[in-house]
Amino acid sequence: MSIGHVIRRLRREAPTWRATALALVADQWHDPFRVLIACLLSLRTKDETTGPAAARLFALADTPERLRRLAPRTIERAIYPVGFYRTKARVLRDVSRDLIERFGGAVPDEIDALLTLKGVGRKTANLVVTQGFNKPGICVDVHVHRISNRWGYVSTRTPEETEMALRRRLPRRYWIGYNDLLVSFGQNVCLPVSPHCSRCPIRAGCPRKGVRRSR
Repeated sequence: MSIGHVIRRLRREAPTWRATALALVADQWHDPFRVLIACLLSLRTKDETTGPAAARLFALADTPERLRRLAPRTIERAIYPVGFYRTKARVLRDVSRDLIERFGGAVPDEIDALLTLKGVGRKTANLVVTQGFNKPGICVDVHVHRISNRWGYVSTRTPEETEMALRRRLPRRYWIGYNDLLVSFGQNVCLPVSPHCSRCPIRAGCPRKGVRRSR
């Protein structure tokens, strides 16, 4: 089964799945700053916590200038209980300061520039580029890494290796939506342990590499 066929089948099913928190932020606001902040909040945090925390914070501050003026304790209260909320409160203020001082208050649209911001790694940078600016990038989180290997489309050990392998192999026209599609698929169907293979739209062609138990 070709990757194009796989993606088309998943896209047909995707409207029936729960949308990711970051996709909801991107679709509602079309604002790279909100996407960046929501992505930083989402690190090591579940979607059901990320979405409400982002909404509470954006009600207080939705620009780098406004966020920088908030006291750390105010940010902490707004984003709690995201993982490492105290550390993230400091990171959000530092990122806002950098955006103001180095980028004129605008979020850069290039991965290399985004990587110079405190707390921003390749996953976050690629996500901002794809969901914030609708530019090609490949954001690899645990879902993308796991599922791409489960399909046998890549054979890699780390998310970083998976990103580079996908950049070499995945047709560029699929780059922008690949992360959100696989994250939603991974949260709703292709779970880390005991995936729902019985209702998977691509089960007939999936080698299920590493799957020991399924439903």
